[in-house]
Amino acid sequence: MNHEQIKSFAKSIIETETQAIKNLAGYIDDNFATIAELIIKSKGRVIVTGIGKSAIIGNKIVATLNSTGTPAIFMHAADAIHGDLGMIQNHDTVICISKSGNTPEIKVLIPLIRNIYKENIIIGMVGNTDSFLAQISDYVINTYVTKEACPNNLAPTSSTTAQLVMGDALAMTLLKLRGFTAADFAKVHPGGALGKRLYIRVQDLISHNAIPSVKESADIDEVIIEISSKMLGATAVTDAQGKLIGIITDGDLRRMLQKKVDLNSVRAKDIMSSNPKTISKEELAVKAFATMEEKKITQLIVTDENNKYCGIIHIHDILREGVV
Repeated sequence: MNHEQIKSFAKSIIETETQAIKNLAGYIDDNFATIAELIIKSKGRVIVTGIGKSAIIGNKIVATLNSTGTPAIFMHAADAIHGDLGMIQNHDTVICISKSGNTPEIKVLIPLIRNIYKENIIIGMVGNTDSFLAQISDYVINTYVTKEACPNNLAPTSSTTAQLVMGDALAMTLLKLRGFTAADFAKVHPGGALGKRLYIRVQDLISHNAIPSVKESADIDEVIIEISSKMLGATAVTDAQGKLIGIITDGDLRRMLQKKVDLNSVRAKDIMSSNPKTISKEELAVKAFATMEEKKITQLIVTDENNKYCGIIHIHDILREGVV
């Protein structure tokens, strides 16, 4: 195969799997909606089981369910009949994933679950609705594909993709029904940049920063010393009650010096920018970063709910923490 033939073949694989995914939309029916409602109302967990490539997909579905508010456990079908069956509890919902629905392990496992846990709901995610699994399950999620993307129609490709996408559809439906928010997501994703984006707030990043501030009557020397000593490139201008009335940046100072004014008469109120860009100390740090990018600035004044000045957050604070 030359390069063109290789590229053409690879594209055909993607097109085959894309079509398999598109066909799944036709399998979303009242049965699917009932399954989602039953899981939401259940007092137990979701137990996902399977064997072979379906087991690998099952692990991914479990991870997605757990991270979006639905407690789930993976149970390998082969291990289940050698002791792991004990992980199932009353009220758990069992989802068994299989393309054929007729593998030996499934034929042994599902009747055992049916006999031991008589009140537990069994859902078959299966590509053959005439199979053993489909017939013995309480509900069926259809993941039928016309063919595998494999040129020999053997290696699980389209079928496992269909299982994965259907698992995502179920998990996201449960997320929606549960009203699972970004704040909820942050609770179970505290690590890494993703977690930081969801839980680190502005007040967390400014807690150790200096708080540059001058009164509106401050002379130019006071302003320069405050900006220089606090090393945030700016200072807030506040009134006697600590309320924010303006900001002076090092850029404001440079522009003022270019005007050749009498420096002895200049006061903070003469060079400050009124109505500076602010952000609440309770806002997420990622929002502060987005605002800085949008306004093309490098710092924001931080205030509380009463507009009292709390400090300055600099873009370097956010980058240093690894929020973005």
